[in-house]
Amino acid sequence: MLENEEKNEHAEFRVKEVQYIQAEVKIIRCLVENIVVDIAFNQLGGLCTLCFLEEVDRMINRNHLFKRSLILIKAWCYYESRILGGHHGLISTYALATLVLCIFNVFNNSFAGPLEVLYRFLELFSKFDWDNFCLSLWGPVPIISLPDVMAEPPRKDGGVLLLSKLFLDGCSSRYGFFLGGQENQGQPFVSKHFNVIDPLRVNNNLGCSVSKGNFFRIRSAFAFGAKRLARLLDCPNEDLYYEVNQFFMNTWDRHGSGARPDAPRNDLWRLRLSNRDHQHEPENLQNNSGLGG
Repeated sequence: MLENEEKNEHAEFRVKEVQYIQAEVKIIRCLVENIVVDIAFNQLGGLCTLCFLEEVDRMINRNHLFKRSLILIKAWCYYESRILGGHHGLISTYALATLVLCIFNVFNNSFAGPLEVLYRFLELFSKFDWDNFCLSLWGPVPIISLPDVMAEPPRKDGGVLLLSKLFLDGCSSRYGFFLGGQENQGQPFVSKHFNVIDPLRVNNNLGCSVSKGNFFRIRSAFAFGAKRLARLLDCPNEDLYYEVNQFFMNTWDRHGSGARPDAPRNDLWRLRLSNRDHQHEPENLQNNSGLGG
């Protein structure tokens, strides 16, 4: 039906690039008026994870800081570092949301805004020992301890975490069953290259989609992003806008025109400095422009 609609020159909505993706959750993906649309069937699990993340966002509050931070980090992962997309052997969307939630949990929602969340995200995960530990909301889990999930304290100072055991247990009991069904309840956690434990179902590895080669690519992207963002935050005030534009250059190229079919507006470009404002490259950027060392 979608393929027929793709060929229909008089269709009300323009449909393009219809494809069937045989991931763990099989989906049909297409572009409708240049908006990416994924279609799946009988997937209660997706609705449950959505409800879980919605509950977390409401608890964090602060004008949807969790959602705003997740959007910013997804933009960096997708447009700037090309490490997002489970069907391409990269990080899945739910795995990324869990990583962001780990940041909120460890730092207990003590952020000035989404950019600081991105900075903490890159700083923490560029240094995380992925070779020997699984990531979880309860703390790092030694791979050697599997199938037992015995987490180490996520904070060395013993500080208070954002998400209590009572809250997480409640979410798991409400939503966890629908994610795996009875047939998967007794399956052990299977470690791979990039291990992220599902907060709702501890035997589910959210990083199972990541291939070995892409694991090294992801780790390098985290390290490079952390180094570059730290340099950005340390630059003189007069260079800050330019550096931010450079850090999100691909995102701006894709969305900076303000052309959005789902929300037609044409003022997003005002957020970005024009070339006339900063025709010179900042001195500190010139001194640190080497990408490969």
